[in-house]
Amino acid sequence: MNKQDAGKTPTILSQVAALGRMSEHDLREQWRALFGSEPPAYRPSVLVRRLAHRVQELTWGSLPVDARRRIDERRVALGLDDLAFKTAARTRKADAPVPGTRFVREWNEARYEVTVTRDGYEYQGRNYRSLTAIAKAITGTHWNGRAFFGLAKTNSIKGGRA
Repeated sequence: MNKQDAGKTPTILSQVAALGRMSEHDLREQWRALFGSEPPAYRPSVLVRRLAHRVQELTWGSLPVDARRRIDERRVALGLDDLAFKTAARTRKADAPVPGTRFVREWNEARYEVTVTRDGYEYQGRNYRSLTAIAKAITGTHWNGRAFFGLAKTNSIKGGRA
């Protein structure tokens, strides 16, 4: 830490520490003040982390341009498009269906088809991130999407099968 940063550190540390003590309402107000936009529907713990990053970013600056350029070059070299790069942390579960898989569900005397895509699911020409959202669109009430489409693991008879 250089002399220029020394004077800023206690202020930044106190600002970041204060975030952890704020109510959700206050966190959302802080978001509006620091980002100049409406806050996303994140949990308070996520808002705290993102706001802490923003406080530091505004004080010390964001990632240098050359570092961002190197990241973009690496992303292109790996063949990652923008969506894949932004969602790289979200990995598909091992038991997730393969893209192209189709689920057919009959419910209330109607037939519903869902296709698995690389980024989620498609139902009636719209993209969804979860089967739960599709089940809610179909039924109007909350359902576990995997259970609604028959993918949920069921417990066999006690003791298992012989």
